[in-house]
Amino acid sequence: MKVCIPAESPSLDAAVDPRLGRAACFVIADSESRQMLTSIPNTQNKLAAAGAGVQATQTIAKSGAEVVLCANAGPNAFRVLHAAGVSVYTGAAGTVAEALTAFLDGKLELADQANVQGHW
Repeated sequence: MKVCIPAESPSLDAAVDPRLGRAACFVIADSESRQMLTSIPNTQNKLAAAGAGVQATQTIAKSGAEVVLCANAGPNAFRVLHAAGVSVYTGAAGTVAEALTAFLDGKLELADQANVQGHW
């Protein structure tokens, strides 16, 4: 399955970016091989005045990702992902590879709502 992790740079060794909508990029990885498939830059949203979460999550949904592993998800980002059928797991930390391992080991929590307020 395709898994998306917001990251500070396009690498499995990159740190998980704690802000989903304003992450530097999104690493798309394969859960079976644990390999990076691609990286999607998030340049246009990193410094956006408003709407970063919605725009970023629309990009994630269009990528074909089935799951997002993130530290935090605000209400607008969560709503877009949920509507697109993308599962959101919160609590991701460390590197992208470590977050993927935590997910596969069942250590991340499936979110049923946003875990932070918007614009935090």
